[in-house]
Amino acid sequence: MEARIEDPKSLRMGDPRREAMLEPGEVGVMLRLRGLGWGTRRIAAELGCSRNTVKRYVEAGGWPGFQAPERKRKLDGLEDWLSERFRRHRGNADVVRQDLARELGVIVSLRTVERAVQPWRRELAAEARATVRFETPPGRQLQIDFGELRIPIAGERVRVFLFVATLGYSRRTYAQAFRHERQSAWLDGLEGAFRHFGGVPEEVLFDNPKALVIHHDAATREVTFNARLHAFARYWGFRPRACAPFRARTKGKDERGVGYVKRNGIAGHAFASFAALEAHLAWWMREIADVRVHGTTGEVPLARFRRDEAATLRPLDDRPPFRQVRELVRKVQADCAVEVDTNAYSVPWRLIGESVVVTVSAGRLVIRHAGTVVAEHAETAGRKQRIVDRRHFLGVAGATGRHASEPIEPPSDLLRPLGEYERLLGGGWR
Repeated sequence: MEARIEDPKSLRMGDPRREAMLEPGEVGVMLRLRGLGWGTRRIAAELGCSRNTVKRYVEAGGWPGFQAPERKRKLDGLEDWLSERFRRHRGNADVVRQDLARELGVIVSLRTVERAVQPWRRELAAEARATVRFETPPGRQLQIDFGELRIPIAGERVRVFLFVATLGYSRRTYAQAFRHERQSAWLDGLEGAFRHFGGVPEEVLFDNPKALVIHHDAATREVTFNARLHAFARYWGFRPRACAPFRARTKGKDERGVGYVKRNGIAGHAFASFAALEAHLAWWMREIADVRVHGTTGEVPLARFRRDEAATLRPLDDRPPFRQVRELVRKVQADCAVEVDTNAYSVPWRLIGESVVVTVSAGRLVIRHAGTVVAEHAETAGRKQRIVDRRHFLGVAGATGRHASEPIEPPSDLLRPLGEYERLLGGGWR
């Protein structure tokens, strides 16, 4: 028959090489005989090999081929570390390679790192595309971001940073040009947006700029905001919120808003001065951005804002700019006063030794203890003066209850010269 081996003697029993591995053609013969109904014992006798060899190849279903032994790779066991670093560096495999060498002492080629991170690259790309659209109710959210571009100003191409804020519901846009992207620009841009919209939303959503966010854990989503941002948020009464790391597209309304300002508001314009650029943006927001029909809502942003959103924003209450307001913590001294800019301002005597919060704004000092206003004074322009309200000394021996409308000295029995104490003690301090 055709399936017989031409030289069965070459496959005689006991040949260790044949026991170890048969040729692919021989295994094919074995399987064809098995398909004809031959038993393993008969096939073994026919081919001159052991019955166990026949069983092994029949169970495998064919010739297994050569299997190279698995080798330990340099990046084995570093999968979690590589995934975290790849996401932190937003898909930059070369920076991951540098971190491997610098931090772990693992020297590999860029191609090796690229092969290792390939599964996460596809995942990262899928996440970037899988942006879920969600709509926020009126007054809930303001999204902010910065965009950078070079604009011809006074004949030179100047690097300009565009602050862009977009209301989540109405899609009204606010844009302001800055010469930098430092923290002051973020805060000034936000205040400009609040005044442009005439109110403050419940929350402000942004990416993770170093000027505002100290740390954001991608796994636990724990966020540490800059202390000054916390103070700014308390002052204006909104809740700061940072996007998940590496997922800036969750802030999609403003991501597109930055592009819209660049392509439509700036486009190919040139300006005679920076002031001319600012005037152009003010005109563009009023005449173009506010009155176009928005592609998603199908409505004019200004009309949608006036109808549904304006009344939901928290009013500004004529607050001065945050950077014109100082919030200080002072300890009430034994003379019933706190010092600000070398001047002393009185506080009720019962608070001696306590810490109070002093807010300086618009020429006034407001002093609070445990959240309650305990004293108010007009800010003095001089230095080393004492501003005293006699009511703060009621209950102290020698105090009158008369209110001081001008800077005066507190009761004399509270401000005795040191010489009197020296005489009582029998000499001066050594």
